[in-house]
This record gives sequence, structure tokens and C-alpha cells, in this order.
Amino acid sequence: MTRPRLVLASASPRRSELLSRLGLEHTVDPAHIDETALPEEAPRPHVVRLSEAKARAVARRHPDALVLAGDTVVVDRRRILGKPSSEDEAVAMLMALSGRTHAVVSGLALALPDSAGGRVVSRADRADVTFQLFDESVARAYVATGEPMDKAGAYGIQGLG
Repeated sequence: MTRPRLVLASASPRRSELLSRLGLEHTVDPAHIDETALPEEAPRPHVVRLSEAKARAVARRHPDALVLAGDTVVVDRRRILGKPSSEDEAVAMLMALSGRTHAVVSGLALALPDSAGGRVVSRADRADVTFQLFDESVARAYVATGEPMDKAGAYGIQGLG
């Protein structure tokens, strides 16, 4: 029996790099779904729902592959912070997090190949992150690097942020 291909349902270069660093050969096929939170949706169900939707969408295109999908949100005072839509919004997000502890909630889903039943297995986890206090000039300098613009909460914990 041959091992199924692994398909990453994400355009995130960071997720692809993590799989490569683990020695996992994979192809990338991003899922293009609406990532808007539902009204009153809590963070954990939100990231699981999106991860599962991404995995299912891509699994339809790759029925004989394992499809891995994920989603991460930053949560500040029960408010889900997605990716900023502008530099000003990124600065505002960072300033709201300055000097405080917030949660990072990540979900993942793995769609099994049709030959293995095609079911989707999902999980979520939470980490608490504390930012040191910084002023707006620091936030603006970080935003000027471009790094926060495609990241939930406007920062990348594995990068400059």
C-alpha cells in the first residue's frame, strides 16, 4: 500500500516551512473560504470550524490525499483579532496588546483520503502570550517591516514580532 500524498491547505509560507523542517514532503493548495467569524462565535469553535472547512474544500480537489489545514486567531478581551486590513489597523491591534496578556488559539484539521473513509479529525489549542509595554513608535516601526500584515493579531511570534 502506498502512502497518501500530503497536501497543505494553506498559503502560509510559515506552515509549509514547518512541514519541510519536519521532513514531510507536501504540496500546497490553499483553500479559499470565507474566514469571517460567526456572530457570538467563541475562538476555539471558530478556528476548528475554519480548519475543517479548509480541509474539506481542498480534500474535494485531492480525494486520495491527506489534507492538513489550520487557522490561528489572537483573542483580546474576548474579541477575535484576525489579520489587519490596513497598517493603521495593525498599529491599533498592537497597541491594544501592549503590556498585556492575550490568547492565541490555533486549530488544525486533517482530512483523511477517501480510501480511508474521508473523515476529518480536528483539534484546537490555546497559548497565553504576554507583550511587554511598548509605545506607538515601536508598533509603527514593526508594522513598517510588513511582517504583521498577513498575521492574526498583527504579529508573528516566530518572526521579528
